[in-house]
Amino acid sequence: MAMKITMYIVFFLFSALVGFGQTTLSYHLEKNEVFMIRQKAHQVITQNLDGAEHEITNDIDGLLEFKVMGEKEGNYEITLTFKDLNMKMISSLQGEMMNVRAKEVKKDDMQSQIFNSLLDSPIEITLAKTGDILSVMGGDSLVAKMAKASGLTDEFSLHLMKKSLSDEFGSEALSNSYEQMTFIYPEKALKVGDSWENVYEGKLTAKNKWVLNALNNSHVEISGRGQVGMDVTEPGTTMKLEGTHVTEITADLNSGFIEFMKVEGLSDGIATMEQLGKQVIPTTIKTSISYQLIK
Repeated sequence: MAMKITMYIVFFLFSALVGFGQTTLSYHLEKNEVFMIRQKAHQVITQNLDGAEHEITNDIDGLLEFKVMGEKEGNYEITLTFKDLNMKMISSLQGEMMNVRAKEVKKDDMQSQIFNSLLDSPIEITLAKTGDILSVMGGDSLVAKMAKASGLTDEFSLHLMKKSLSDEFGSEALSNSYEQMTFIYPEKALKVGDSWENVYEGKLTAKNKWVLNALNNSHVEISGRGQVGMDVTEPGTTMKLEGTHVTEITADLNSGFIEFMKVEGLSDGIATMEQLGKQVIPTTIKTSISYQLIK
């Protein structure tokens, strides 16, 4: 009997030692907490048509506010608000195609009016504790507001404007965009060196494998590699690409919110345009995105 009790004690101690150093990573947010994130993105799109190369460079610099409104049924209700947004697009053939600073409104500049209307208009997000964005409300209303700010009056032009804006700022588009930043945690306990996978879908799909690289009392470091696919079909245009991306993350252990994230991606495939007789255009997209928590 004494031997049996001793074995139970040894087993208990062994189990405790195995469990030491493990933690369940997830979001732990408090009502009225506010997280300010600086987003920077650099994207180069290269297309080759009959030996002629066309390169488009996009640069985005934005300031995002995430405010925790409360918790409901085990998920967090959060508002996402654009506090600033600067966008520049340069074509190797046509020169500068866009240069907008949302806070600097110009009366004779439609793009300036549109993107200024984006600011300070909260969008509601339901966030699971894993970071999965379960729903987004308000994106479609935001698109309508932006289209109205364009000053266009005829219904056909407004419809085209809304369709274009919806691809970037509609509810589904915003969910797909920012899930890349939030959806990083598994539903299991981890120790340093453990790995896990998740998948998010939309026009951009990704299957990610994550690794817990470091863990201490205040921070967690995670790296990830993913297989990505892009399948976009618009009136007159299609784009199908596949590739990979690499992610590095430092997050606050207590809240689960990122402090810094960088995503580097490279994809290639084809695009077609009806105005070119649906000719296949080899296309490559190289992207670098960073998210920095502003303290």
